[in-house]
Amino acid sequence: MSDGRDFVARDVQDFVDRATGNLAGTLRADGHEVLVAETVWTNELATAEARRIAARRPDLTIFHYTVWAFPHFTMLAADSTPGPLLLVGNIDPQYPGMVGMLAGGGALDQIGRVHSRVWGDVGEDGTRRRLLTQIRAATAVSRLRGSTFGRIGGRPMGMYTAVANTDQWMDTFGVDVEEIDQWEIVRRSELVDPGRAAKGREWLERLGNVHYDGDRLTPDKLERQIRSYYAMRELIEEWNLDFSGIKGQPELTTHFATMDVAEAFLNDPYDWDGPKETHVTATEADMDGALTMQILKLLTGDPVLFADVRHYHADKDVWDLCNSGQHATWYAARSDDPAENLARTRFYPEVFYFPAGGASVHHLAAPGRATFARLTRLDGRYRMHVMRGDFEQYDDATNDAMMRQSTLEWPHAFARLRAPAEEFLSRFGSNHIHAVPGEHVAELRAVCDLLGVDFDGFGDAGHDG
Repeated sequence: MSDGRDFVARDVQDFVDRATGNLAGTLRADGHEVLVAETVWTNELATAEARRIAARRPDLTIFHYTVWAFPHFTMLAADSTPGPLLLVGNIDPQYPGMVGMLAGGGALDQIGRVHSRVWGDVGEDGTRRRLLTQIRAATAVSRLRGSTFGRIGGRPMGMYTAVANTDQWMDTFGVDVEEIDQWEIVRRSELVDPGRAAKGREWLERLGNVHYDGDRLTPDKLERQIRSYYAMRELIEEWNLDFSGIKGQPELTTHFATMDVAEAFLNDPYDWDGPKETHVTATEADMDGALTMQILKLLTGDPVLFADVRHYHADKDVWDLCNSGQHATWYAARSDDPAENLARTRFYPEVFYFPAGGASVHHLAAPGRATFARLTRLDGRYRMHVMRGDFEQYDDATNDAMMRQSTLEWPHAFARLRAPAEEFLSRFGSNHIHAVPGEHVAELRAVCDLLGVDFDGFGDAGHDG
């Protein structure tokens, strides 16, 4: 964006070009594809260049202010820019790019056009970090829109928080929902080549620790679960599903088999056939849970944890996050090598809740910093609960004793949340919670801004600027 007077625009063009090249070079060095528009200094260019860039469907459009820029250029360009919008301003006493950014941003505020702002020298770490945070958030939101969620089955066990309004999803997130009956898993699983199921079983027996009991867990039942995994892969490909949820309870878990193995390895970056892309899959067909997970995946590229908030160990101020089968085995060691993760994984016979039997996928999440999140609704309006925390482990005896207080056979994550238990229990809006490794609070705040969702930080995440 530049000055609308031809003689000024001409005289500052070299400075604008250098600053533009510096910004584009910084982004390319971080691995992004960058399209650079012609400098906007007329009404015609504002509209034409914005339309040209928009036709390429970028994840994010940046309006760059290195000098004073006529604000109506911002308004005209924004009108032709349908996606996420970021205003970037230089701080320079000679060239008032900051003034141009503030004037343009204020005009956008007056019409309610959502945008973000970053200012400063892109060569400085703080400015670059803020810039890349906005890019990651915009990329996640852009790639979320136009996606399809596969809902396998209906509402599980009367859980209101697992069901969302499909109209609201399309309006707020741009996500469609494909309804598929659970019978499709049963029907398709019976058509899977037995050799493929045997290959998966042998791989699990070789790398993992399979505890057959001759009743709830047998080789045949484990192969049934593996065939169910292949049935889900077939549904994903046929219906072009971007992420999914499986109801499971009570029909499949009582009369067919649990989906624990299928859910774990759909969420994993590998299976017995080799490396693959993760496919977010929520147990109990939890729609808002799956949507939270998909956003976290798009932000980080990592497998995403799903769990019940099962127990609070008050003596340690630690939560036991535990749910049947849902955790990707990747969390056992957070290794790209499946053998390393499966060496710490146990496949136990299912517990009494699930008479159909099969294997429960047991492990304890590896320690490390994590970000926790969950989309919930307050009086129909979406909000994103966000908090920081750490996964912890203790000595073997302590780990075992703590897991046995709930359900040993299921996967566990001991989480120390950086939020008081009283705050968490008094207003957290779900029994399910989700997490990814690392620090991602700023990105989630930016995602909420872009989606028009309320950011609801807990503990120190609620005090961030």
